[in-house]
Amino acid sequence: MKRSSDVKRDKGAAMVELARHKPSRAPEAARECDRSVAVQSDRAPQRLKPARRELATAPAPVAGPIRTDLDRFVRSSIMRLSLGRSPISLLNASTDWISHLALSPGLQQRLYGLALEQTAQLWEYAINCAFIGERERCVMPAPQDKRFAEPEWSTWPFNLIHQSFLMTQDWWERATTAAPGVSPHNAGEVSFLARQILDQFSPSNFIATNPVALRKTLDSGGRNLWNGALNFIDDLQRVVEGRPPAGTEAFRAGETVACTPGKVVYRNELIELIQYAPATDKVYPEPILIVPAWIMKYYILDLSPENSLVRRLVEGGHTVFMISWRNPRPEHSDLGMDDYLLHGIHEALSVVKAVTPGQAIHAVGYCLGGTLLSIAAAALGRREEHSLKTLTLLAAQTDFADAGELTLFIDESEVTFLEDLMATRGLLDARQMAGVFHLLRSNDLIWSRLVHDYLLGKRTPVSDFMAWSADATHMPYRMHSEYLRRLFLNNDLASGRYVVGDRPVGLGNIDAPMFVVATTWDHVAPWKSVYKIHLQADVDITFVLTTGGHNVGIVNPPKASTREYRIGTHPHTAAYVSPEHWVETHAPVAGSWWPAWMDWLKRNSSAPTPPPQMGAPDSGFAPMEDAPGVYIFNR
Repeated sequence: MKRSSDVKRDKGAAMVELARHKPSRAPEAARECDRSVAVQSDRAPQRLKPARRELATAPAPVAGPIRTDLDRFVRSSIMRLSLGRSPISLLNASTDWISHLALSPGLQQRLYGLALEQTAQLWEYAINCAFIGERERCVMPAPQDKRFAEPEWSTWPFNLIHQSFLMTQDWWERATTAAPGVSPHNAGEVSFLARQILDQFSPSNFIATNPVALRKTLDSGGRNLWNGALNFIDDLQRVVEGRPPAGTEAFRAGETVACTPGKVVYRNELIELIQYAPATDKVYPEPILIVPAWIMKYYILDLSPENSLVRRLVEGGHTVFMISWRNPRPEHSDLGMDDYLLHGIHEALSVVKAVTPGQAIHAVGYCLGGTLLSIAAAALGRREEHSLKTLTLLAAQTDFADAGELTLFIDESEVTFLEDLMATRGLLDARQMAGVFHLLRSNDLIWSRLVHDYLLGKRTPVSDFMAWSADATHMPYRMHSEYLRRLFLNNDLASGRYVVGDRPVGLGNIDAPMFVVATTWDHVAPWKSVYKIHLQADVDITFVLTTGGHNVGIVNPPKASTREYRIGTHPHTAAYVSPEHWVETHAPVAGSWWPAWMDWLKRNSSAPTPPPQMGAPDSGFAPMEDAPGVYIFNR
């Protein structure tokens, strides 16, 4: 029995009045969503009615100030000119930093002294290199910074050039984060802005200061620059014509990626539900339902066969279902978080129950899909509907108080400007969403690629992962606004204010054991933020911390894996352990975390039985076309 579960339910009920004073939409759809949790396995859900409510191309903001059409026009025009950033937010952050720095003469002296110290170190390094040979570098780049990894950067004068750049970068990092009195958000925003500006002027970006590009130019007689110019023209044409990046044509959904055999067994206006064909004579009776994020196409978990998590699960004897989210169009602008919960997760759960009657479900959520799945699991637990056998969250946050660098793009001003930009289109364009994530890793995703393609004149080899990354998706206006306000700005879920069916849900109501995976270099869902699930859920939690980023840490097939992970199970009766102490007490294990998860699923499953039929024709869920369906091709 869960400890203090009854107390937590009472606390959740007691917070209703508080929740009513917070900005919340809570429409009739939310009440439908809560009632749909009670659908039994022998009842089939009704198909989504396309006119559940009037769709508007420019709905009112979720909880923002009153706007006029003129206000929207002005702000949306500014957002287009400022590349999607609120100039007011940047101005506020810069003013906050400059004002506090101006009133900190002691800090100014320390920064001046640091500049003199770095200059002396650089001179000493230069003299030692000239008379003694290569010496230990003054500044080492970050482990993930590969810009100066080539041996040519150790030769004169390029060693001095790149060391000077790294010292300048270090000085600005300290200057933008050390001023007392600056709010953490503003300090982070100024530091991020300074880093982005400096990265543009990195010596690796210019042929005159890049020894690798210079050697290539001399060896090829300038052919690399000619090829780079052709690559630039080709890329420009692709952008203008709306064609995918070069090299991605080799990865075609249903042929080379997203090619695990299966059938679409359900479709509504928001999702397709794919049931994958069994690959073994017997399967574990408890099915797996995977809920991917809708800010990306689902086949991140079903790439080429050797990189497909879905294929590995099917070959391991599991019946697997996958939600494929529709890429929204402007007419879907009024779809909100409640719609994604009701017509996404809850209807998918009901279909899976109809196909595998009487069986509890292994639910898996990735990124934002994991966040929404945790909300659905809490609502199920509140109603004591024991539909879930286990709950797996992959790089998914449930507390957004420390959500990493992504929060630098999210404050009241940013969200207000973004809402006005989305209101004119009905959605957030996929390119703008992709641009934000590229900025978070600009060295790898922007500048290194430009150097490789345009200075060195080579085409960056395209993998299935890169092809998927280029297949971006749009965001409906209302959903994205609610997502930013309810989760990021207000942190309603962690605070007990997230309303489902007129009542707030608490993650303490989750009643299934959890397997939670975080990644060490995650810019979207920092691992310590993911770890906070230990403070919220009252069940046994197996936590995994794997090396890698938000996506490559999750897509980590065992074959030739160079990564490592730490794993440990925290019983619900045990005392809380801090994330730092957890790392100290759990040794790293070489390889992929996938086999450990497969073993965990096996321990939480029953004895294998013959596989179920494809779909449930008697319940109205006859198989349709082959996987990957049609929604995956929406652009």
